[in-house]
Amino acid sequence: MPRLCKPSVSVPEYVITMEETLEFAKRVHAGKPQLPLALRLIQNTGVRKRHIVQPIEKTLQHPGFEERNRIYEVESKKRCPEVIEGALANASLSAQDIDAIIYVSCTGFLMPSLTAWLINTMGFRSNTRQIPIAQLGCAAGGAAINRAHDFCTAYPGSNVLIVSCELCSLCYQPEDDGVGSLLSDGLFGDAVAAAVVRGSGGTGVALERNASYLIPHTEEWISYAVRDTGFHFQLDRRVPGTMEPLAPVLRDLATDHGWDIGNLDFYIIHAGGPRILGDLSKFLDVDLKMFRHSWATLTEYGNIASAVVLDALRRLFEEDAPMAGATGVIAGFGPGITAEMAVGTWTVESPEKVG
Repeated sequence: MPRLCKPSVSVPEYVITMEETLEFAKRVHAGKPQLPLALRLIQNTGVRKRHIVQPIEKTLQHPGFEERNRIYEVESKKRCPEVIEGALANASLSAQDIDAIIYVSCTGFLMPSLTAWLINTMGFRSNTRQIPIAQLGCAAGGAAINRAHDFCTAYPGSNVLIVSCELCSLCYQPEDDGVGSLLSDGLFGDAVAAAVVRGSGGTGVALERNASYLIPHTEEWISYAVRDTGFHFQLDRRVPGTMEPLAPVLRDLATDHGWDIGNLDFYIIHAGGPRILGDLSKFLDVDLKMFRHSWATLTEYGNIASAVVLDALRRLFEEDAPMAGATGVIAGFGPGITAEMAVGTWTVESPEKVG
């Protein structure tokens, strides 16, 4: 059964605190009618700090779409290899053992995908499959895990590398002053994450079942408007309420697998904001402390888009790891409105198989 091994995660060296975010917002967007509401919403996110790939003074400038995408290419090539090496080491594999690379990002665009550069640069085999996912936003972390599961099921014994590179700060639009845009300016952070799904062996989450769900007629609720100045993030005020229709879908996934969604051992949930976790706690009848790993990611890094579920999973590994046989769920949410969900069991590599 395919196993999701310990992720490797890195955040950039430049840090902006909640207090600094509020001060910059007051200065840069002074006089905007939506600013007071946006400031209150930012304060309520619970995000203490975020990491960004450039100093804040550069982040607040807009050098043009072309230059921003160039920065994305430079920074992704600079930051991904070390994280990938960490993920491979966590899975006790080398680049030559990987059969497919799933690369997810919604904050920059390259063609060919960064997967081609990684294959040429890091020693992956030339027949490694390339699976770039560019338009699922925050849901892409869950989607990548599910597509890796599907690949390993279709090709038993295969190993899949997942790479998430989200440089959200490169999407800042200084002229946007809607509440959704201003809130996103105080919520999103930058991060690179990677993890391996092994076709056999390894310690981690044995992936047993996955599912996708799209809430009908909500495709405009989270979106990009693509303009001369780049990607303009659009967030509908109804998005925070989407856990009410999605909670039953999560419950059905667990029920179909013979499990009780309210009585699992771990929950790795995309922390898009505090209400997502609060509502899931209520609708699934799960103690809020069970979402502590997702809360920690949100608090320390902000919403790092598709990398959230990988970072929350890393934190689960680094806490007292669950006992073998522990049951859990992984869920990512994003544009569509799309949910990508998986259930699995904690499995430990037996000593005689190591090495």
